[in-house]
Amino acid sequence: MKDWRNTLIGPGDRILQAIEALDKGALRIVLVVDGDGRLLGTVTDGDIRRGILRGLSLDLGVTEVMNRRFHSGLAGTDRHVLLAGMRRDNLQQLPLLDGEGRVVGLETIEDILHLQERDNWVVLMAGGEGRRLYPLTESTPKPLLAVGSKPILETILDRFIEAGFRRFFISVNYLAHRVEAHFGDGSSRGVEIAYLREDSKLGTAGALRLLPSRPDKPVFVMNGDILTNVDFGRLLAFHAEQAARATMCVREHALTIPYGVVELNGSRVASIAEKPEIRNFVNAGIYVLDPAALDFIPPEGSYNMTQLFDSLLAQQQACAAFPIREYWLDIGRHDDFERANVDFDEFFK
Repeated sequence: MKDWRNTLIGPGDRILQAIEALDKGALRIVLVVDGDGRLLGTVTDGDIRRGILRGLSLDLGVTEVMNRRFHSGLAGTDRHVLLAGMRRDNLQQLPLLDGEGRVVGLETIEDILHLQERDNWVVLMAGGEGRRLYPLTESTPKPLLAVGSKPILETILDRFIEAGFRRFFISVNYLAHRVEAHFGDGSSRGVEIAYLREDSKLGTAGALRLLPSRPDKPVFVMNGDILTNVDFGRLLAFHAEQAARATMCVREHALTIPYGVVELNGSRVASIAEKPEIRNFVNAGIYVLDPAALDFIPPEGSYNMTQLFDSLLAQQQACAAFPIREYWLDIGRHDDFERANVDFDEFFK
């Protein structure tokens, strides 16, 4: 049973402590209270990720990302009444307060509805040759390479199953029979698995043309060579909160220039920065797409996910970025593969 008391922090705590409380409480919200337990504000996973996108340091005070215009319910209110209000305001959690404004509980829509399964489709891309990992991939498709105790793709699949997803499509091309033989139809795992068979390489977005029908809910798309413990439920909630046509997971990447960088003003030296660090957000290979986003995929040819986002942006469709702060590793090279095997027991046991 999740204890709502683990979500409580004080206004003097830092953003980093809010992240720790989010992970410990596992209720996707942090409640900021004063010394008497009165609710001052709330912090969701989305609030923190938006702060990261704004460049906020995790050492700043939690009030920098705190929502002071929060929703709350009165303790003792009938749960059907609470549910109606949560649906109306599109809330996943609702703090319960007593008559003095003190937190005495936390209601979640999952608890009210006893939600256990998600109807969203999940598409996993597993058709690449993995040439940079030769000779390991000479007779084994990269998604089936063992990291820790099981293949990469099996770890990905298990993470989605644990999050309540039940319908999967795996895009296959190179050594497709090996992938299909390993996972079958999913019945042994209590899920449904179908295969999108690419006769030619269609790209990470082009393969979505092979879906049997247009989905009626947002669909996950993820590369089959990524290890991450990102919370897929949080990602889905963030996508809905942003009212986005498409959401791309991003990861902060730092690059140090090993020289003194000289800024010029004409022919004069304006400043010198010794070995500066450049930070950017990079594509993390995990996406959530509204069904309407699939309409932007052209009917023929290879088409990648970045091209789809370019097309959506050109048509002024809302595209959101979900910054991954959890463990994430793209297994593209031999050193990545070795690191994944070292990290596996710490992050995925």
